[in-house]
Amino acid sequence: MKVYEAPAGRSIVASLDHGADLLASIRRVAEENNVEAAVFWVIGAVKRAVIGYYDQDERRYVKIPVDEPLEITSCTGNIARYKGEILIHAHITLADRDGRSLGGHLYEGTVIYAAELYLVELNLELEREYDETTGLNLLK
Repeated sequence: MKVYEAPAGRSIVASLDHGADLLASIRRVAEENNVEAAVFWVIGAVKRAVIGYYDQDERRYVKIPVDEPLEITSCTGNIARYKGEILIHAHITLADRDGRSLGGHLYEGTVIYAAELYLVELNLELEREYDETTGLNLLK
């Protein structure tokens, strides 16, 4: 187990652009504000989504496209560095018009209808590295 303690830095709130990619928008806010470590959450709705499920046996993500309007019931994640680059790691839960939920790892291709980002910067160096046991890029 790895435990980190860090004082919170800036709080950033952003209304994201209609029609933009959700994951790219989160990355853009982080880069434009020089954020290298943070936790965040998003509320809103999307026109369509691409989510993923990690197949533990095959050690790979399976992408699931969902081509319909959906409500974001939860989207949370963190920002860290991986191989010198900003890496956005986010999970999202969505609901359809009948209230059915689906969720998973957030991928590019998730198109914003309306979304608000709430981000809290962490004052520490947060980095990821490849983990042989899981096949994932975990916090080091």
